[in-house]
Amino acid sequence: MPVVISGTNGITNATWTTGTRPSAPSTGQQGYNSTLSAMEFYNGSAWVQGGGFTTQSVQTTGFTAVAGNIYPCNTTSAAFTVTLPASPIVGNQIQIIDYAGTFATNAVTLGRNGSNIIGQALNYLLTINRESVILTYVDSTQGWIVSSAAYTTSPLTPPTYTATYLIVAGGASGSNNGYGAPGGAGGLLTGTSSLNTGTTYSFVVGAGGAGVGGGSLGNNGNNSTGLSLTAIGGGRGGGGSVAALSGGSGGAGGGSTNNTPGAGTVGQGNAGGTGVITNQSTGGGGGAGAVGNNGSGGTGGTGGVGLSNSITGSAVFYAGGGGGVGNTGSVAGGNGGGGSGGNPGTANTGGGGGGDGGAGGSGVVIISVPTANYTGTTTGSPTVTTNGSNTVMKFNSSGSYTA
Repeated sequence: MPVVISGTNGITNATWTTGTRPSAPSTGQQGYNSTLSAMEFYNGSAWVQGGGFTTQSVQTTGFTAVAGNIYPCNTTSAAFTVTLPASPIVGNQIQIIDYAGTFATNAVTLGRNGSNIIGQALNYLLTINRESVILTYVDSTQGWIVSSAAYTTSPLTPPTYTATYLIVAGGASGSNNGYGAPGGAGGLLTGTSSLNTGTTYSFVVGAGGAGVGGGSLGNNGNNSTGLSLTAIGGGRGGGGSVAALSGGSGGAGGGSTNNTPGAGTVGQGNAGGTGVITNQSTGGGGGAGAVGNNGSGGTGGTGGVGLSNSITGSAVFYAGGGGGVGNTGSVAGGNGGGGSGGNPGTANTGGGGGGDGGAGGSGVVIISVPTANYTGTTTGSPTVTTNGSNTVMKFNSSGSYTA
């Protein structure tokens, strides 16, 4: 259609569709694109829109947006998805408005429809009440970006999903000095956490305290971290005149000249058992489920029980305290080291090391996410299994997961 200039009716521009645009346009050439329902002009390298926005009727259910339009969205009844154009061109713009101030309750999801949003191959959420956002398509790398918004912070929120976690620190070693006492278990944390899609979460798995020879005090376990949480390493057992140390679970009191046990961390573990100086009986190391048992009659106390957890699909005890000399590791689980000969705590359970210098068991981080959300992007070579509708990642050493 040619350009028509009328003193009464104004200017009527040439009209075309996206498929019938001029094949060899000149810089500044303009016309009305009926496919996009918008004026556009050629800037020398690409067709870009001009002429402002057209306000559409209030939307209450999901729809596919057309460039050049303003969409008031009413999510009072339910959240819904605004699907962005499938084949945008540079300069395309769309405006989304929270019509009823309900985005914080029922968010609008921006469906990317094959294009990136702020440089990510992700859908994003609009979650701020009364926000108004203009999205502009800039190129295939960044895709749609927020070119104007009512807020100084980004109004785009990445989608989230819930993960269940078990984080256990390394258990402490027992001392081997003057009726050396066993070590406490590593701290244990379990619960749920919200993961942001596209975010990388790093995990540190704490090592157990190193075992020791004659005349040496034990070593605390090392912390395990992840999801902004820290499980505290176990406290080493006492020895000679030196008191046990506190930790996720505390070390046991010695049976020589200082029988004071170490304390546990609230919400992570328990104190060690008290030693008996008169008959050289050490206590047992503290466990996640109970305090260590006191020494008695020349025999060290048993380690405090760990806690059973079925995050992997099988019930396993974690974070049991080490056993005193002549006794066993934690009861009902047995993942703390026994005392005779300085037995170690079980690896990747956070068990405390037995008396006479047993090494503490290393910690573990286990993350369970809905299989529908699992990305498969990990480092550190976790063991990946399934448990019902969830995918479970067991990190026996440090690594990461990108949600």
